[in-house]
Amino acid sequence: MAPSGPFDEASFDAGVAFLRTRYEVRVDDEVRAKKGYLAGDDARRLAELRRALDEEGTNAIVCARGGFGATRLLEGLDVAQVGRARKLLVGFSDVTALHALWARAHVGSMHGPMVAWLGRADDDARADWIAALEGRTLHARGLRAIARGRAEGILLGGNLAVLASLVGTPYAPPLDGSVLFLEEVGEAPYRIDRMLTQLRHARWFEGVRAIVLGDLVRCAPGDHGVAAEDVIAERLGDLGVPMLAGLCAGHGETNHTLPFGSRVMVDADAGTLVEG
Repeated sequence: MAPSGPFDEASFDAGVAFLRTRYEVRVDDEVRAKKGYLAGDDARRLAELRRALDEEGTNAIVCARGGFGATRLLEGLDVAQVGRARKLLVGFSDVTALHALWARAHVGSMHGPMVAWLGRADDDARADWIAALEGRTLHARGLRAIARGRAEGILLGGNLAVLASLVGTPYAPPLDGSVLFLEEVGEAPYRIDRMLTQLRHARWFEGVRAIVLGDLVRCAPGDHGVAAEDVIAERLGDLGVPMLAGLCAGHGETNHTLPFGSRVMVDADAGTLVEG
């Protein structure tokens, strides 16, 4: 389904063809709709998601791509419907808004590549995606410690800008007891500072047990020379929780899948993030 922006149709078709080599795939007739920077109007995209949730025999809902538009659907969606359906949601970037809804419903989701990305991916990346979809346990090593320590909690999060946009709304994910994953693309370090400061003022980080940073793509220092990761370390380093960086997840060339809603252990001393 396409809950956000329109997609490159050749990549989408190639991704669907790949999925059909292994799974039964159903695609909404109007998935190719376009309305400016949206994949059709809100009513179309909302109806598509509701149908996917209600459809019997569907086990996973895989998004076409990100972009913008998923937050516009939240007021028309029901947490109880997501909870009853208990279907795996797959996506990242703008789909962070829907991951937050799944988290509020206490249903697991998968932060990772989407259909159009699969259409461009090589065999190794596709095999990695399938393994994660079908239950491979997360075990990431070689991460960098920003703040030492060990903690465990429920893995949640996603794109920083989308999460910041949920501040002050009833659609924010429940972060108490969480291991918070953050990634970003195309944001200057000073804008990341602004978003993190906003989240601090909203007291969002209270109850977070650990923080894991993914890719920070096209977030280069400006003339001031301050790196995005340094901004995050400075704004969040005093929270008193373990913090790791360097997880290849998000908008980078390698986008490993993450099992949102699963319990994970962070060991910043060892540089590991382990599920279970």
